[in-house]
Amino acid sequence: MNVTNRVCIIGAGTAGLCALKNSIEHGMQATAYEQCDQIGGTWVYYEPTENEEHEDDVQSSMYKDLRTNLPKEVMGFADYDFPESVKESYITCGEVLTFLQSYAKHFNLGSHIKLRHEIIRVRPRRDIWEVLIKDMATDQYFIEYFDFVFVCNGHYTKPSYPTIKDLDIYEGQRLHSHLYRTPDMFKDQNVLIIGVGPSGMDIAAHIHDSAKEVYLSHHMETNPNTDFMTNVIHKPDLERFTKTGAVFKDGSIETFTFVIFCTGYKYTFPFLSTDCGIHVDDNFVQPLYKHCININYNTMSFIGIPFNVLPSQVFDLQVRFALKFYTKQIQLPDRAEMLADLEHDLETRRSQKLPKKRAHFLGPRQFEYYNELATIADITNIKPVIQSIMRDDGCKYISRLNSFRNACYKCINDNEYIKYES
Repeated sequence: MNVTNRVCIIGAGTAGLCALKNSIEHGMQATAYEQCDQIGGTWVYYEPTENEEHEDDVQSSMYKDLRTNLPKEVMGFADYDFPESVKESYITCGEVLTFLQSYAKHFNLGSHIKLRHEIIRVRPRRDIWEVLIKDMATDQYFIEYFDFVFVCNGHYTKPSYPTIKDLDIYEGQRLHSHLYRTPDMFKDQNVLIIGVGPSGMDIAAHIHDSAKEVYLSHHMETNPNTDFMTNVIHKPDLERFTKTGAVFKDGSIETFTFVIFCTGYKYTFPFLSTDCGIHVDDNFVQPLYKHCININYNTMSFIGIPFNVLPSQVFDLQVRFALKFYTKQIQLPDRAEMLADLEHDLETRRSQKLPKKRAHFLGPRQFEYYNELATIADITNIKPVIQSIMRDDGCKYISRLNSFRNACYKCINDNEYIKYES
């Protein structure tokens, strides 16, 4: 067990690649373990297979022809941007995957990545981490020991479902957006979509040309802009299901043959032993310092827990934040201080009447969060121009779903950008 600064990185998607690159640059002996056969995480599109109804066997939620709902100008890393040859700002999942592959190649990460290796169990052993790993190609198990662990397994693999009365009696077909791939199966069908987050809105736009009618159930006070989809009908929350459809809370009744749950995902870490000190309660991962560092065992960090943020930029910032402590350039607050900081954050959320499942929601507060990490760890913050573009982009998938992807951004310098229509 005589190891020095060995780092285990769980996952080789956007967060894992970022953690790997930065760990190596900080002089660590880092290895990323990825259970799929290629890097890229959620950006890898897999064709549907016969057994795909088994949700736990599907690692990616990517669907065909997806275009990003964030411009590529905010999706790069602090030291590696999308190439100028990619002209559009809202790009395809394939272009994002190509970018991640080029990132890995540029920083020579390949030799540090173990594909088709599944993390079975992580547990603390005194001042070190014992990690049980399965080589999926040989069906062999082995144990490695590490000083630090970055948990980068993402949170788009375990679907979350709402509790709705009489779902068990509904005789139509149902699926979660996790399994959605193409609109073909909805040809001339009536379809209910539950949820109007980015996936719900985008899938409605994807299938409306194929479907006969699309019912979009949500609890927004103002209906999202779907005027360009004449066969999309807004409905309130469901009261209960029937055998052939549903009764909604306004008393209306509709029939449909498919229901698509666009209702989000659960944070799950099945490989963490209970003595890792991490507990997940209604998507509240606790206890974490600044949504990142395990307060009970601070040599473990979770990258990518906050949502409604700049994903890749936040991953990069969080990794650099944690590494500043792990390389002993600065000292972490003691456990009591970190717990007090967490309680202060929770009290703020309670005062805003935010439910527990939104404990890691940042939204408008994300810019304050970036400043906190940068200031505490004395690291370079996300560029002002990136934050400005994010503010401009906002939630236009709600108000301008039919046209917001026509916008193009170009960064002039670290502070300024121009915007034009493609």
